[in-house]
Amino acid sequence: MKVLVLEDNERLSNVIKQALIEEGYIVDCFYDGDEAFEVLGNGYSCFILDINVPNLDGISILEYIRLNHSNTPVIIISSNHDLEKVQKSYETGCDDYLKKPFYIFELVQKVKKFCNSEGQYIVFNDLFKYDFQNHILYKDKEEIELTKKEILFLELFVKNLHHLASYEEIEEYVWEGEETNLINIRGMIKRLRKKIPEDGIVIVKGLGYSLNKNVKII
Repeated sequence: MKVLVLEDNERLSNVIKQALIEEGYIVDCFYDGDEAFEVLGNGYSCFILDINVPNLDGISILEYIRLNHSNTPVIIISSNHDLEKVQKSYETGCDDYLKKPFYIFELVQKVKKFCNSEGQYIVFNDLFKYDFQNHILYKDKEEIELTKKEILFLELFVKNLHHLASYEEIEEYVWEGEETNLINIRGMIKRLRKKIPEDGIVIVKGLGYSLNKNVKII
């Protein structure tokens, strides 16, 4: 799962990034609000936003997120202890507000609370399972190498196992906002289906892809 961190203190940003990477997250860090704003649509599972950053502030970004990515968790981190700012953050729709200084462990636990699903494996059958905590596909006890795009595709289903992933959603999350086409998407799916049971991914013609109804999370 991908997390965006907007924090203009480079040292703190690096500490947060390392802590989240150790928990298996993919982390993109930004020190400027305008730069973060440009990539908000790149399929993030969680946003960590400082309020007082150069150019566009964290609350303004939160407002935009709530208008366009309404269900994505947002954690505000700030040295501003003013009650008005705290209230504004919650009224705008943040999921939590951490006042600096805070324990990095506490932030990591909040990210895990908001972003993680119960369980650890997407199980295709008795032979194949995908460990989404550690990004490893297993065939029995053998590890099968996956590309980054194949990993991101499978993780589209961690929070909602049997939902229909549209072509637009795949482009946004798997291609991280970069423009692609159906040929590339179908090519990636074709290669992935050679690594898992072929019926594990179901094609919904003209709409996108879902996982077989017999696939489960444990």
